[in-house]
Amino acid sequence: MMSLSQVCGIGILSVLALWKIFWGSSRKYNIDLDGPKEAHWLTGNVRTMFEGGLDYCVKMAEHYGGAVKLQSLYGEVVYLSDPLALYHVIAKDQHIFEEPDVFIMNNKVMFGDGLIATIGEQHRKQRKLLNPVFSTSNMRELLPTLQHIAHKLTSIVISKLPDDGSYKEIDVLPLLSRSALDGVCQAILGYPSNTLDAGENDEYTEALRKMGPLISKLIYFRPIVPVVMRNFSSYWIRKLVNLVTTPWIPTEQMKDVREMRRIIELMDSGSKKAFAEKKAALETPATLSPTDVQSEIDDLKPGRRKDMMDIMLKANSASSSSEQLTDAELLGQMNVMVFAGLDTTTAALSRCVYLLAKNPLAQARLRSEIRDAIKPMSLAQDDSSFSEHDDPLLHLSYDTLINLPFLDGIVRETLRLYPSLPHMGRKVLKATTLPLQFPVRSSSGAEISSIAVHEKALIVISILAANRNRTMWGDDANEWKPERWHSSPGRQDGPGTDVSSDGADVLSSKLSAPILGVKDGMRYPGVYSNMMTFLGGSRSCIGFKFAEMEMKQIIAALVLRLHFVLPTDPDANGHIKEIQWKLKAFHTPVVKPPAGDGVSPTVPLNVRLVQEEDFKW
Repeated sequence: MMSLSQVCGIGILSVLALWKIFWGSSRKYNIDLDGPKEAHWLTGNVRTMFEGGLDYCVKMAEHYGGAVKLQSLYGEVVYLSDPLALYHVIAKDQHIFEEPDVFIMNNKVMFGDGLIATIGEQHRKQRKLLNPVFSTSNMRELLPTLQHIAHKLTSIVISKLPDDGSYKEIDVLPLLSRSALDGVCQAILGYPSNTLDAGENDEYTEALRKMGPLISKLIYFRPIVPVVMRNFSSYWIRKLVNLVTTPWIPTEQMKDVREMRRIIELMDSGSKKAFAEKKAALETPATLSPTDVQSEIDDLKPGRRKDMMDIMLKANSASSSSEQLTDAELLGQMNVMVFAGLDTTTAALSRCVYLLAKNPLAQARLRSEIRDAIKPMSLAQDDSSFSEHDDPLLHLSYDTLINLPFLDGIVRETLRLYPSLPHMGRKVLKATTLPLQFPVRSSSGAEISSIAVHEKALIVISILAANRNRTMWGDDANEWKPERWHSSPGRQDGPGTDVSSDGADVLSSKLSAPILGVKDGMRYPGVYSNMMTFLGGSRSCIGFKFAEMEMKQIIAALVLRLHFVLPTDPDANGHIKEIQWKLKAFHTPVVKPPAGDGVSPTVPLNVRLVQEEDFKW
């Protein structure tokens, strides 16, 4: 049982957090914008975005337009998906639209001083160092690592199947998660993880795997973190953390808080150890000039730096003293890159495989395309000798992989419809007026073409609604149609092209812009195919090329050898498993009741070895 002092301490902390939240938003502003009227008296209706799921978010934007007023614990919020307004928020005027404290400070607590936990000059300096690290030339160097992981994943699934070619139900989610984990650990960190082989994680990889689900569970605790960090010294923060994570608080939520603390400490310890070993092993002569180091970074040789941490450390050592990152910042990049490449990639991969199982003709078309691509290699196609020596996909070049048109369409269409991070937040640093490409309604019902936002206002960037905007993407914007990308010439983010992330020329109708996502010379200011999945501007996702490459390699490897369909066999009670995707911080697949519990993440699919008929579409 808790002592009186513990009860009082927790009570004081809760009161302080609530007081700070309400005090910070006590000055009332009125954003002249229409929106849903139904709202909880305390928390408003922002929470409904997460509880209502994907359909609610999309239908709200379709009903009210590209700018919607919502109510939250902090006051009024603008739910934004208009392309011109987003151009100003994340590109042209990005200096007055900053990530909210709740985002920055929670990330700092979990990951340290990485890209997603810094702002201003510190963020600019980090971005300058990291941009060349994620160049196309470096992606080519990293592909063989991912090819071996994809081969291993496919071999493991094949080993689980019956020899007679019949179906077997397999939960593909943990296997995809482990392959993504091995991908980020080996290709990004150079950490010798082999979770696919081992079947069990070590403490560090287990901590990485658990982080994403815990973030989703604790999403409503996030506002308390900036309150504590701004009002207490590090000494008192540690005292408060010890207090609120006491095992004497029996609620399920506090168990999750305690588990999050344990995970953060494990991840921090493992990351520091891996970083220290990497730094000690680095062999860069002190006399090597910055020009020589940059040459090595841009043109890596076979057998040399095999992971991105090596490249990053080399680049940092070659930078001027004023531009170098501290060890704490480098460690933060390490944590951020691993986290960003794990849960988001797992979610996208599992959705991709699920959609292919749901669409057998698309699966057959993709399989045929992959087989045609490897035919010139004239390697054995016998599944019985599926060794690393015989697997033709291990020899597929980066350019061939990235340029497979239907595979490219499948990945782009999946990332458009189901972005791993559906929403991002911004706070307004200076009162301004946002112009709108498409008029919306004011609070009184009048048509307006701009909205005034006050200082400290909060904006929710709806990546979901932007990527499904019917005006920009067509009447079938909510349908999964990979073939739509076949008639989209002039992609500016194609192989070998580094897309500028500063938002320049986003409005120019003279550019060789793709047809998709363009309306009257206007497009969304995203770095990837005119969509907002990886955002844009200086805070766009820096690793989107790595994510795209990893997805394509793993999907190609699986589909070439395996055939997937949705579950069809009833359980003992006659119920067939139906997969449902829940939306909170991330997309989470579960099996709907009564066949499943509706909570546990899982993607059960029927899988068998590929037959010749599976190539016909």
